[in-house]
Amino acid sequence: ERGIPGPGLLAHVLVSKYCDHLPVHRQSVIYARDGVELDRSTMAEWVGKMAFLLEPLAECIADHVRSGGVIHADDTPLPVLDPGGGKTKTGRLWVAVRDERPWASRSPPAVFYRYSPDRRAERAWALLKDCRGYLQADAYSGFRELYAVVPSTGEPLLAEVACWAHARRKIYEVHAATASPAAEVLLGRIAELFAIEQQINGCPPEIRLAARLARATPLLAQMKTEFEAVLARISGKSSLAGALRYALSRWLSLTRYTTDGRLDICNNAAERAIRPIAIGRKNWLFAGSDGGGKRAATIYTLIETAKMNGIDPEAYLRSVIGRIADHPMKRIDQLLPWNIAL
Repeated sequence: ERGIPGPGLLAHVLVSKYCDHLPVHRQSVIYARDGVELDRSTMAEWVGKMAFLLEPLAECIADHVRSGGVIHADDTPLPVLDPGGGKTKTGRLWVAVRDERPWASRSPPAVFYRYSPDRRAERAWALLKDCRGYLQADAYSGFRELYAVVPSTGEPLLAEVACWAHARRKIYEVHAATASPAAEVLLGRIAELFAIEQQINGCPPEIRLAARLARATPLLAQMKTEFEAVLARISGKSSLAGALRYALSRWLSLTRYTTDGRLDICNNAAERAIRPIAIGRKNWLFAGSDGGGKRAATIYTLIETAKMNGIDPEAYLRSVIGRIADHPMKRIDQLLPWNIAL
């Protein structure tokens, strides 16, 4: 069996692959230029062993995220090699984010990732069924069961908070394609909503709520009237009509952010967490297997959570890898990014 190197080299390989987007075969070439022979299969083996070792810590981060009262969620395609098929299949990498900094909470921000071989609704349920409070997400139908009212309580597991960035994007695409004057006016209204949010970002919930009630709520009422008026005078088959129906059919969830100062106007927190995956897959192109997708989810959880807390991910992984094998499982929380002393 190949020996396992020290924490420094292991952390460097992990960060190079999952933070700097260098596949192990490229890392092998880089090391070879310096006269160091490191076969890519050796490094791939190290990655697998480290993911297994670090999985309990990733689960601890997941528990922290799920315990928040406001969760941001999203998913993105992950091409995965399909052995025997001669091609790739499409898995999914799910993300859930807890980030309370916009409303001045001292709770540490964190993100966790989950891999699944498909996008069935049961995957979303497994990801978030233990959460309570609010879910900020796009309009994916697989989240619907999470919004269903529980008969015993009369409340949903999670209250839906829709994303104004998604609603805006659909109208923007119409304006970009057609230069529609009506779309331009509506984009201006949405910009006013985001301007309000920019001014109250980082304020306590009560201040955010007061500003929204005084400024955003009247504006939203005016916008709804304008959306309906534009929809009534244009062709129902037009792209703008589709964009307006998207917003109007979700108006309750789009305006829910004005009822609680902890909520956000959009789901950009989750989209930011997806961005490293989108950049990475342009370089490594696909995961080698479903197991590779699961390993990626574990390592991304640690790296991206460290970054959210302003910690150098390589220094963090180096410290954790050097300690975790001998660390008591019941005190795994001591190794979280916001608890560990580097």
